[in-house]
Amino acid sequence: MEKERIAPDLEWRVQDFAELDAATLYALLRARVAVFVVEQACPYQELDGRDAGSLHVSAWRDGEPAAYARLVPPGGRFAEPSIGRVLTCGRLRGAGLGRELMRRAILAVEDRWPGCAIRLSAQEHLQAFYASLGFSTDSAVYDEDGIPHVDMVRVPG
Repeated sequence: MEKERIAPDLEWRVQDFAELDAATLYALLRARVAVFVVEQACPYQELDGRDAGSLHVSAWRDGEPAAYARLVPPGGRFAEPSIGRVLTCGRLRGAGLGRELMRRAILAVEDRWPGCAIRLSAQEHLQAFYASLGFSTDSAVYDEDGIPHVDMVRVPG
């Protein structure tokens, strides 16, 4: 199937946990498990207790998630606010949706926590992608759930 370019029919949402109804939360968690546990063959505790205090950025198409990122507040995982659980679903991969998702996630962090650096734990093979969005690697490669990762930071301004 040919990759699509970012579709204009996507509905973008930035929501606090309390704004997620049960069906929305279920769909987002199902997408996260499908990508990070099943697709990457990585058995780990996906539900880590950080969702309730986080912001959830998502794109929707036809009632299903197309892309998602979780924004954890300062002190939640790192001293800085962080972006994690970044994913693009299905045929929209490779069409630029991940870049648009990250652009919106960065703006949401800057709006909610102005003046803060933004941190993320990136799969090692995605360093160049995150670097193109202004993130710099600031750790050695480490193993997280069997996948090589690096910490990256984006300073404000």
